Amino acid sequence: MANVNKTPGKTRRAEVAGGGFAGLTAAIALKQNGWEVRLHEKSSELRAFGAGIYLWHNGLRVLEGLGALDDVLLGSHTPPTYETWMHNKSISRETFNGLPWRIMTRSHLHNALVSRARALGVDIRVDSEAVAADPEGRLTLQTGEVLEADLIVGADGVGSKVRDSIGFKQDRWTSKDGIIRLIVPRKKKELGHGEWDNTIDMWNFWPRVQRILYSPCNENELYLGLMAPAADPRGSKVPLDLEVWVEMFPFLEPCLVEAAKLETARYDTYQTNKLDSWTRGKVALVGDAAHAMCPALAQGAGCAMVNAFSLSQDLE
Repeated sequence: MANVNKTPGKTRRAEVAGGGFAGLTAAIALKQNGWEVRLHEKSSELRAFGAGIYLWHNGLRVLEGLGALDDVLLGSHTPPTYETWMHNKSISRETFNGLPWRIMTRSHLHNALVSRARALGVDIRVDSEAVAADPEGRLTLQTGEVLEADLIVGADGVGSKVRDSIGFKQDRWTSKDGIIRLIVPRKKKELGHGEWDNTIDMWNFWPRVQRILYSPCNENELYLGLMAPAADPRGSKVPLDLEVWVEMFPFLEPCLVEAAKLETARYDTYQTNKLDSWTRGKVALVGDAAHAMCPALAQGAGCAMVNAFSLSQDLE
């Protein structure tokens, strides 16, 4: 746990590096607990990177604690069933015994968190990049400005400069697999007969390894996660190699045609970090800065938000 002293009558100050899900959650939760909070985002605007996202029971409970759940529920989707297919045949159907879960676009979740942070009065600074920190409670910005705080939260992602400037012992490795993540139109009518409101996790191992995570986010938007080994030049190609994906998943052709049009598509390999500690003095790491996860777990953002919320609660 970060070493934070509480002086009676003194308002504690937190500097948060990173405007993603972890950083926004930390900023909101600390502000709700009476802290003065300043959040630093290196980009020129606050925006979500990526396509779609799953939130399970843990992430939804955090949103409830942040006062952002109602906004997120509007415009997101809970499928009737989570199906798993093997070679285009359904092999399992899960309802998780009624536990709540939700699919949404990443921008929908991010916008709800930004709105909540602003409503609470979090000081949000864009074009403000944290480049170093020290355990005594000083945060250095790209401009050379040094800020002092009772708590520094390193929520600046897998390539965290806050983490690396302090020298946390870490292991890092990259998987042989990767993913193309896209938001496309639902095309529900064009798909024809089928249970297209479900999540469908489609696995194929022959004649090549390809997987599609079919995830409806709302009535109009569909999140597609297309997974293939990095060593497969056609499966990992972006923009999408339409022929190779339609050959394996012909029933999704209307959606895949839309996916192939996206010139901004990226193929990202999975990366994992493992640290010996997530705190040093007045510095605490949360989210991917502390433990980047394989996206196939669908727990990266949810766990990051739990980290950040738990940090704020434990400090009380």
